[in-house]
Amino acid sequence: MKPAPFEYIRAGSIPQALEALAKADGDAAILAGGQTLMPLLALRMATPSVIVDINRIDGLAGVSRVAGATRIGATTRQNAVLASDLVKAHVPALAKATSFVGHHQTRNRGTLGGSVSLGEPAAEYPATALTLDAVIEAHSPEGIRRIDALDFYLGPYSTALLPDELVVAVEYPDWPAGTISIVHEVTRRAGDFALVGLICQLAIAEGKVSRAAIGWFGMGPTPMRSLAAEKALLGTSLGDIDARAVADIAIGETDPLEDKHATAHYRRSVGTRLFTRLLGEALAERRA
Repeated sequence: MKPAPFEYIRAGSIPQALEALAKADGDAAILAGGQTLMPLLALRMATPSVIVDINRIDGLAGVSRVAGATRIGATTRQNAVLASDLVKAHVPALAKATSFVGHHQTRNRGTLGGSVSLGEPAAEYPATALTLDAVIEAHSPEGIRRIDALDFYLGPYSTALLPDELVVAVEYPDWPAGTISIVHEVTRRAGDFALVGLICQLAIAEGKVSRAAIGWFGMGPTPMRSLAAEKALLGTSLGDIDARAVADIAIGETDPLEDKHATAHYRRSVGTRLFTRLLGEALAERRA
């Protein structure tokens, strides 16, 4: 199939992009990497009247350090995230998650901001943003809005982003040195969306968990956090953590779907075993 007719606007600046979005009155789509948008256009599953290309806007790509956080521009290519020494040093969970994203060829075009904005429930970037308490910076004609990732994902492919807003960057707050970081996923084939995906971080102070974050992808209609399981870990000594018990609490907070790829029972079973094994291994390595 061929895309439906649309007006193409190549924005040269953020104000130009925002003007185009405002004029489209909710009937525009942003073109960054295009790895999701182009197939949707070709299948006419998306029929915007306006396409706003933001690829040539200066300052929307790159990785930098800001006060207590790592800032990544919206049009930063996924392979650039993977290669970034700043990301490896300060957001290792994001670096690991990126290694699971698609394939080398798609990562050459795909962008961090595009994936975070789309909110695919089985994708790595939305879940990583949610788990690491990232802040999404969005610009509109009214100004700048900073949205906590915990408040960003509202439902399947539904976010708090308004029609006239443009995501310009995502900031990932620092975690303490020595944080335990776990990122893993189960897929049918390498590069597929996850059937079960896990992101877990534990900050340790004086042998006890001082901060915890547990996130899932492929385990519900949106990326998900296991807040009760996180609370159960806080203040617990490493030697007293029952990985299976925590896994049971965490899985109980997910809402996996039934589809042709896997049943909800399969996803819960695999998620429980995956969490138990990886957390157990990480704790054993830390105690060694």
